[in-house]
Amino acid sequence: MKTLGIDVGSSSVKVSLLDVATGECAGAVTLPSAEMPIDAPQPGWAEQDPRMWWNYVREGVRTLVARAGGAGTVKAIGITYQMHGLVCLDEAGEPLRKSIIWCDSRAVEIGDRAFDALGRDRCLERLLNSPGNFTASKLAWVRENEPEVFAGVHRFMLPGDYVLYRLTGEMSTTRSGLSEQILWDFTENKPAGFVAGYYGIDPRTIPQAHPSIGIQARVDAAAAADLGLEAGTPVSYRAGDQPNNAFSLNVLDPGEVAATGGTSGVVYGVTDVPRPDRFSRVNTFLHVNHEPRRPRYGVLLCINGTGILNAWVKKTTVPDMSYPEVNRRCAEIPVGSEGVLMLPFGNGAERMLGNRYTGAEAIGLDLNRHDRFHLLRAAQEGIAFAFRYGMDVMRETGLRLRVIRAGYANLFLSPVFRQTLATLCGADIELYNTDGALGAARGAALGAGLYASREETFASLRKIDEVRPDPADRDVLERGYARWKAELENRLGRASHGTSV
Repeated sequence: MKTLGIDVGSSSVKVSLLDVATGECAGAVTLPSAEMPIDAPQPGWAEQDPRMWWNYVREGVRTLVARAGGAGTVKAIGITYQMHGLVCLDEAGEPLRKSIIWCDSRAVEIGDRAFDALGRDRCLERLLNSPGNFTASKLAWVRENEPEVFAGVHRFMLPGDYVLYRLTGEMSTTRSGLSEQILWDFTENKPAGFVAGYYGIDPRTIPQAHPSIGIQARVDAAAAADLGLEAGTPVSYRAGDQPNNAFSLNVLDPGEVAATGGTSGVVYGVTDVPRPDRFSRVNTFLHVNHEPRRPRYGVLLCINGTGILNAWVKKTTVPDMSYPEVNRRCAEIPVGSEGVLMLPFGNGAERMLGNRYTGAEAIGLDLNRHDRFHLLRAAQEGIAFAFRYGMDVMRETGLRLRVIRAGYANLFLSPVFRQTLATLCGADIELYNTDGALGAARGAALGAGLYASREETFASLRKIDEVRPDPADRDVLERGYARWKAELENRLGRASHGTSV
């Protein structure tokens, strides 16, 4: 008996097969072999074609269903996806335009206007966030700039909702999904009609919302025949990539914290008290296991420019070198990169910087002392500095960071990065044998009743490694971080005074 987990990222689509009895991964496919393209028609924009995601989902599901033994073996499906994207569908279910994805910053000004017009205190009390550059604001951008597209919208949805639609024919979302679109009223515990009204969004275009865990729809006959699945197979779990990453790591209760270091970097902590950040540098959403009588909120710090910087520097300086070799060579450079600093913020406006865009930058290069591996180590340390900067913001909201759980993947495969982060943050880092797609497959098993409890769901989750802060490196890293923070805040100060950065 198997379940499928589908993870639609901005770089790739991964599909994993979970053996329910053993809790082990029974197969995984990542597509394409190179990263998926992101279109940027203008600076700060980022778009992808939803049909591209679906084509890779189809290929991955077909491969794993055949490997599992064909129709009937897969008993449930879970979906996780890149958060905050906007997919606009017409009445026939066809995309009206490319998806405006998470790292697109075109709607920042629209969200800022809405924050003032709706009232800052009202937004923070009822939405726990500013409208910001989230999905609802992106749809408002379409309304203002592409009225012919907006007029044709039958339903708008998130990337994972589109995948569910292609599997089942149902246009729906989740309550957690509405909160990440900034369309959930935490006070009234229902869709935020006052936001939709301000933006001119017809309530009929907002899909029905389900809980994240539980049967939401079933694979229809057409998709079953196309993919080799059995018609009626339930889709029983759906969550954005960061709530799902936390679920994957068994981070479900207050005080538990998860992190990830893919294209973007995220720290996600769970609390039972809704406490907004007045500057919206971090954001609060409904967690996957939220219930009105047992509230669970996810406090999310997102840094757009993390793994994408590491990948860019590698591709630019050592394109033929493997990541393990890069990590080995980085470890040969002294802690602190001998004075080289890197700001990683080159992937759109950064929420924790007040939705400002500084760009990525290398600082302190000495052409007689430094080489490409100084740049590579400085990139990883600069990403860790950005995490520390954001975690200090999270501490201001009352979230405690003692132990950070992460999957053994992406940036957390680098000993330099994970040791730097642990030492800077004064927290142990625990690494586990899971990833987003496998977590979605576990969620599907729980949502379909194939696992009876949380304990059974995570019985097979194994800790692979643990990293503790290194007191010997603390002083060097703290001095480097102080310089890094001063450079960043100097640029932010120039930006606030209208100077280009």
